[in-house]
Amino acid sequence: MPIWITDLTAAVTRLWRRFDWLPEWAVIGLVLLVFVGGGWLAHKLLFGILRRLVRKRDVFWRGVVERGRIKFRILMVLAAIGIGVTVSPMDPLPSAQIRSVLLFLGILTAGWLAAGVMDMWAVVYMRRFNIQTEDNLVARKHITQTRILQKVAKVVIALVTLGLALMTIAGFRQWGVSILASAGVVGIIAGFALQPVLTNLLAGIQIAMTQPIRIDDAVIVEGEWGTVEEITSTYVVVKLWDWRRMVLPLTHFIQKPFQNWTRETARLIGTAVLYVDYEAPIDRLRAELERICRESPLWDGDVVSLQVTDITDRVAQVRCLASGRNGAVVFDLRCDIREKMLAFMRDQCPEALPRDRLALERMTEGKGVTSR
Repeated sequence: MPIWITDLTAAVTRLWRRFDWLPEWAVIGLVLLVFVGGGWLAHKLLFGILRRLVRKRDVFWRGVVERGRIKFRILMVLAAIGIGVTVSPMDPLPSAQIRSVLLFLGILTAGWLAAGVMDMWAVVYMRRFNIQTEDNLVARKHITQTRILQKVAKVVIALVTLGLALMTIAGFRQWGVSILASAGVVGIIAGFALQPVLTNLLAGIQIAMTQPIRIDDAVIVEGEWGTVEEITSTYVVVKLWDWRRMVLPLTHFIQKPFQNWTRETARLIGTAVLYVDYEAPIDRLRAELERICRESPLWDGDVVSLQVTDITDRVAQVRCLASGRNGAVVFDLRCDIREKMLAFMRDQCPEALPRDRLALERMTEGKGVTSR
């Protein structure tokens, strides 16, 4: 025990003898009240000084001080109660038990404080990037990486905090060792039970490093088109085009194939497929597609093309290509091209519409006559 605790205990004992007319529980309560009040005042004084020190610093330190105010107050009050219990005339056994509980709560509060500091760092870092801009590839990269690492770090902090806290309790010390070192029977059982969680946790670290997906990426997964709305430490939320949400485990994006339309850049080339008659004037259709794209605010002015890509026994397949700024814009541009090309063929170029042909052969007096 530190010398100053011993001296303080002796001083409190001498003071207690002057109040020997009070019951012991009253003296203990009075000592605890004095120390808790002292801890509260020390917290107020300390944070008043810290606020002055960080007033002209960056937003990170100001945020850390404000977010940690209540947590640090709890730590100081717990420490004050621990000192008060130690120096009070309480019996050694209950005093030791109370200090053990206070140490357990103090470690949990310290972990809570560390998680708060991590959250503040993530908030300040992500404020540098604006995901609302059209060319937001860099912003999506950093925000995705920060959010995943933030969640992984909070899980690690929680596990370490819980392990250290359990190690302070004699009956649960092996549990704490198992959590920290993954050893023993309890650790093995927990490892099997938490295998899906740990697998997704490692997948989250891999996604944060390699980034096959990012926040706001346009993807096609499980046959559905949508955008990545949220990435947690265990699952990914994909917002589908009709506002439904598809929730998938992180391992899905590591183990199964999917399409990412905005992996390197937000710009995309969209495809609209038309089926036309053999007699369709391809040059007129190509000119009409170019006119539609030039007049559309959705086209980025780069790619526009019309090609015959296949011929069946009834129609010719025509592929229209046009580029746009991002996946959502390209989707709307494809729909616009289909609608206007269909209207053009119906109103101005009906010979391009698919038609059925019927051939009849009649044999008359040894002559073959074909009517169509």
